[in-house]
Amino acid sequence: MDRTGPGQKYFIVTKGKAKPGKKGISKGCIGYVETETKEEVIGPVFTSGVKGSVKLEKENLHMLSKHQAQLLLFVSPSSKRLEVLQKEELFRAICCLVQSDVVVVQHKKESKPGVVQGVMQIVRKESYGDVTMLGFDVEITETERKAAFKKESALPLFSAGDILKVIIDSPPSSPLLAGNKQEALNMKDVLGNNSDPNLVQRGQDSRNSQISRGSGPPRMLRSTLEVGSMVEFKAINLATLYGVVRWIGVPEGKNQPWAGVELDYEVKGCTDGKLGVHRYFTCNGNKAMFVVLKNCKPDSRFLPLPPYKEAPQYHELQSDGSFEEDTDVPPIPESKVLALLEGRMKGIQGHYNSCYLDASLFSLFSCCVALDSVLHSSAGSEKHIQKILRRDIVNRLRRQGFVPAENVMNLRKLLGCDTYLTEEKDPEEFISILLNQVLSVDPLLKIRSNGKTQDSYTFQIILEKEQVVSTPTVQQLLETSFLTCDLKFQEIPSCLIIQMPRFGKKYKMFPQIIPSTELDITDLLHNTPRECFVCGGLAAVECYACVSDRRLMPGRIKQYCRPCEKQVHSHRLRRDHRPRELTLPHSFSSADPVPRQKLELFAVLCIETSHYVSFVKYGPGKHSWLFFDSMADRCGGENGYNIPEIRACPQVGDFLSQSEDDLAKADPCNMDESVKRLLCDSYMCMYQCPALSLYR
Repeated sequence: MDRTGPGQKYFIVTKGKAKPGKKGISKGCIGYVETETKEEVIGPVFTSGVKGSVKLEKENLHMLSKHQAQLLLFVSPSSKRLEVLQKEELFRAICCLVQSDVVVVQHKKESKPGVVQGVMQIVRKESYGDVTMLGFDVEITETERKAAFKKESALPLFSAGDILKVIIDSPPSSPLLAGNKQEALNMKDVLGNNSDPNLVQRGQDSRNSQISRGSGPPRMLRSTLEVGSMVEFKAINLATLYGVVRWIGVPEGKNQPWAGVELDYEVKGCTDGKLGVHRYFTCNGNKAMFVVLKNCKPDSRFLPLPPYKEAPQYHELQSDGSFEEDTDVPPIPESKVLALLEGRMKGIQGHYNSCYLDASLFSLFSCCVALDSVLHSSAGSEKHIQKILRRDIVNRLRRQGFVPAENVMNLRKLLGCDTYLTEEKDPEEFISILLNQVLSVDPLLKIRSNGKTQDSYTFQIILEKEQVVSTPTVQQLLETSFLTCDLKFQEIPSCLIIQMPRFGKKYKMFPQIIPSTELDITDLLHNTPRECFVCGGLAAVECYACVSDRRLMPGRIKQYCRPCEKQVHSHRLRRDHRPRELTLPHSFSSADPVPRQKLELFAVLCIETSHYVSFVKYGPGKHSWLFFDSMADRCGGENGYNIPEIRACPQVGDFLSQSEDDLAKADPCNMDESVKRLLCDSYMCMYQCPALSLYR
């Protein structure tokens, strides 16, 4: 349990000692409050040599925030902490320091100008409970002459007590750095006549102020890299590795900041978050790597853009006016897809965390007509939105093979919430908002549960991990989920969007999931003829208890005709089963063959480190697969733009065309990278019923 959370109170001892018998508590010791009364506090005191909690009088203490306590803990000796605290204006500025702020520090008995590189956690053997010390990584600014003759060496971390001056709103080249004279202060002993409990020394002459202020407004700067940042770095073999920062600080035995990175994929020789004998964070095995912080840089795949209106004109596509026409454009024919779509600057261009939206739109509309009906409406306020979606995105994609980010941004502005302009969302949230709240489209799914019909736009797989094999197919997941929740489709869906079982974007229930290219939903439909599991005749009953029977293909749905039902349940282990009657359409004759109702896979959305991409089936051919990434590359750095890319992936078709047994035996280590990404990162599978797509 974290007893020192954000709301926890901390204190520093300013005078006096604990009650008799409590030795070791002196001025400058820091602790936190467990309980308090009007006049006293009770809590542990760090580095005092006193075990357990002590009782202290409030008049001998000064209260601190957690951040202040962390900064002061790194100041030594403890008596110096009160000197730092007395310089109220300077300490307040120190508490607000972020990357790129300019300071003057005490280094080797000299005052040196420098630039803050980051605020770092310091790990030491001595324990402060759940509180870590904080120090500053400062790059000393040297003149060219000095720098030419100085050997580069790692600088120590500086404490709040080492900072002599904070220069606000001045760049590193500011002339303010030239006058780095240390200004002496006449410090008063806090135990003297100063009775102010807040230890404030007021009335300081502005000319002697230790904070040099600029003329501009306060800067709102944040560290470029922090816990949660997506980064890239070079491995020893010069390969570029990608991951998420899970910890930043100075490991024991090191003298400079390091980053603990959780990698996108497992790498042999990595750990699960330990460095030596110390654990700094926790992740899956072979995915944790510790790197010197300065060797990391922001993941170039996800660098943000400035507001789009400031982006340069980067494409050379010239309009002939035809794409402005408000006419329907059919999906690209299979024979022309690669000529139009394959390559860089193809597909939908990403912009400001839009990958979830780009991948969804490309999957739904590039080569499929399953949802083309939503592009039209008879009347209503949604007509303008449909026009933007149809003309500026779908028609342009199908006609020219490229949709610029500004077209997508126009759609994002109409989704009803400003967060859609900049924040990262999930595909299922976007699809539901677009279809339900924005376009007012009827639900895609009607699912029967307990005699009632529920409407939805996507379906989330719900099951226990132990109910299926370790590498399941989507067919197995869907059937098991329907059986577990006692569900049936009320009618055949024209478009079925299935969310894979996972908890958030990070935890996957299964390391790999095989997308079924064909989804048989015959046994998942209500009031539909079904085949007997044994003889193939017309089934009359279904038995949920038989699903887990090891002698009858466990995991598969079981329904029987009358004679087979009697024979199967005559077994002594099945006599307590309670089969349920099936309902059939009145017009169906028992002499008619039982039709199989199947859906076709047309797209798979994948997620890796909060970045969505998609695999799209663009025709009936086995090899007709595309891979799409709206932010595959970047041009122009910070003021540039993202480059979308589409690649042909025939190897995906080769893999998925194997038998179910061969698919289950496939070794990930020998898979093509595209196939491995499809199986390991699948987030959402999209299916269509071609016979119904144009009529819904």
